[in-house]
Amino acid sequence: MAKLVMLLVLCILPAIAVAARRGSIGKNTMVVEGRTYCDTCKFGFETPESSYFIPGATVKLVCKHRQTMEEVYTDVAVSDKKGNYKFVVHDDHKDEMCDVLLVKSSDKSCGKISVGREKSRVILNHYSGIASQIRHANNMGFEKDVSDIFCSALFQKYMVDEDEDDIKSHL
Repeated sequence: MAKLVMLLVLCILPAIAVAARRGSIGKNTMVVEGRTYCDTCKFGFETPESSYFIPGATVKLVCKHRQTMEEVYTDVAVSDKKGNYKFVVHDDHKDEMCDVLLVKSSDKSCGKISVGREKSRVILNHYSGIASQIRHANNMGFEKDVSDIFCSALFQKYMVDEDEDDIKSHL
C-alpha cells in the first residue's frame, strides 16, 4: 500500500507542477518575441558580417487606442544573452495599435537607436487570422557612432548596383 501511495505521489506531483507552469499561458495569452542587434556599419539592416545581437537591451511594448492615441498598455523587457526578448500578454488588444520600441542598449559602443529600425508593429488580438499565440516582432537595431574599418568593403559588396560616386558619398 505504501508503495502504491509513493508511486501516485511521484506521478501526480510532477503533473501538477507542469500544469501550474502552463497555466500562465492560457488560450487568450499571446507571446511577443523579437531580437535586438547592433549594426556596426550603419547599413540599416542586418548582415552576417556587420551585425551582432545585443544582450541586456531594454525594449518596451506600447499599445495605444486607435482614435485617442492614449497609451492603454505598456510593458518592458530586457533581451537575453542571445539578444532575444519576450513579452507575455494576457489581454486581447483588438482596438489598439501595439508597437515594440527600442529603449536602451546595454552596449556602450553601440547605443544609438537606428532610424527606421527603432520599432516594430505587432498585432495583439485573436481575430486577425493568425493561428499561433506567438507574435514575432521584426528585429530592431542600434548602431555604432563610428563605422568599423571593414565597412567600406562590405558596403561595396551589398550595394553592387550603386554608382561608384554614390558609394563614396555614403562612406
